[in-house]
Amino acid sequence: MALYLVAFAAGVLSVLSPCILPVLPFVFARQGQPSRHGSLPLLIGMALAFAAAASLAAAAGAWAVQLSQFGRGLALLALGVFAASLLFPGLTAWWSRPLVQMGVKLAAQQTQNRWLHSALLGVATGLIWSPCAGPVLGLLLSGAALAGPGTATSALLLSYAAGAGLALWAALRISAGTMARLRAHWLPGERGRRAAGAAMLAAVLAVATGLDSRLLAQSGALNGLGSNGLESSLLQAAMPSAQAAERAGSTAAQLDDGAPYTSSLPVESTRPSLDGGTQWLNAAPQSIPALRGKVVLVNFWTYSCVNCLRTLPYVKAWAQKYADSGLVVVGVHAPEFAFEKDRRNVEKALQQLKISYPVVQDNGFRIWRAFNNQYWPALYLVDAQGRVRHHQFGEGGYAATERALNELLREAQAPSAATAPASTANTVPDTQGLGMAADTASLRSPELYLGYDKGGSLRLAGRPAPDKAADYQPASLRLNTWTLQGNWTLMPELVQANEAGGRLALRFEARDANLVLGAAGAGPLRFRLTIDGQPPGIHHGSDVDAQGYGQVDATRLYQLVRQQGPVKQRTVEIEFLDAGAQGYAFTFG
Repeated sequence: MALYLVAFAAGVLSVLSPCILPVLPFVFARQGQPSRHGSLPLLIGMALAFAAAASLAAAAGAWAVQLSQFGRGLALLALGVFAASLLFPGLTAWWSRPLVQMGVKLAAQQTQNRWLHSALLGVATGLIWSPCAGPVLGLLLSGAALAGPGTATSALLLSYAAGAGLALWAALRISAGTMARLRAHWLPGERGRRAAGAAMLAAVLAVATGLDSRLLAQSGALNGLGSNGLESSLLQAAMPSAQAAERAGSTAAQLDDGAPYTSSLPVESTRPSLDGGTQWLNAAPQSIPALRGKVVLVNFWTYSCVNCLRTLPYVKAWAQKYADSGLVVVGVHAPEFAFEKDRRNVEKALQQLKISYPVVQDNGFRIWRAFNNQYWPALYLVDAQGRVRHHQFGEGGYAATERALNELLREAQAPSAATAPASTANTVPDTQGLGMAADTASLRSPELYLGYDKGGSLRLAGRPAPDKAADYQPASLRLNTWTLQGNWTLMPELVQANEAGGRLALRFEARDANLVLGAAGAGPLRFRLTIDGQPPGIHHGSDVDAQGYGQVDATRLYQLVRQQGPVKQRTVEIEFLDAGAQGYAFTFG
């Protein structure tokens, strides 16, 4: 019973989670109708469809995943037609003509049809929502997998869906007056209908193209922030304890009679696969079936991601410490920028970062999708039977991951070795330079992209001219904005200094300031940095000296500033002494 209550509570919390965003336009589109005809049947249909789709995935394996994706496509199509109908009345008249011809029959069942219409919309919305529940759904399916498919599995998932439905219903009731005033004063009649249709169509396109997943993957959820972290923590805390209580007797008996040790870690719903990579580095191609009998740590990362670089010291230390105990570490390099797809760049990064374990380039994101992953970095522990038993999204959780790793190594040992577990002492990694954990207490600056596809905080004295060389004059800076001076070209992923003397300035508040830099031609390219108009002195980063001089020798992440002592707002300016420098993104720590 406790586990069902925890699942229900996690569902309530999901209304605060980014994974609920894609379904909100569909839910609020029914707000103007009576509850029994609008929101209530929609939320019931949504909860039932979600629980059914997730139960099917837990019970039937890979073929169910394919079916779920097929159903998801049909749901997107249906919701797209519904949204387009709100935008274009003529489309509504076309597809509803057969219903109009039924006339008297439909009129006699008007109330029932309104209820059914909302319920069917809810079913489609539930199919959209089910893949978005992400880590929380994975945790629920982990518990379900232990019990096996059946009514208990469906009840657990339905508890989560019911909690989410209740939270959405409460939000609808609380906001009903606000939405009514908005429709009356700002979106009356035709305008309101078209606005609702546009919002729904935008949500459909975002989900269909994967834009929602990419945006979430780049959001604060990467660092374990927000309600996803709260939901996951709640479930992680409750589920192992509930499972341990159920299995305590059998586990104790196994230890007493010399039988193999069995970990209480849940079997997660993720079905791991390393197939589909672009290129394997440091080793021949690996596969989960070929690694049976080993414990496998799969690390999703990319070499210019500062969060990934701060996780790497732990991954490298584990790879070395537990290699003789049966651990295999595999890095899945999933690129964020185009330059990270280049094999030579990745090979150079592996040398600089001293990574010797196998790494596969996942340029097509096929392995990423096989794991249903959404995060940089992400760690998955695969047991000796090829099942995912633990995951960590974003930085942190190192002690818990190492404990799980030790449990799985002990479980994988032969019965005669069951009393000799691997070392449980926490690893002390080398976290110098970029490997040092972020100072979250003083961190006030988010990642800032410089390319116009994702950037939005550029300040200039005039208007930008995308994709062509232009002279720019700087504008005054506010916190978390940046500016240019000199001749630059603004591109989708980057900005490029076309002449020597080009300047790039930023206002930020964090202990560390880093910048992904590259060069248009052969390097190295020289640059000089100032902080608040002065040489950085003791505040210089690992890629800059005390006088502020550095050079771009590869396309990678450069640490420009590491403040010593109290952290405060700073303005950093970089003057590029050679032409061709390329800037991609600022990150902070």
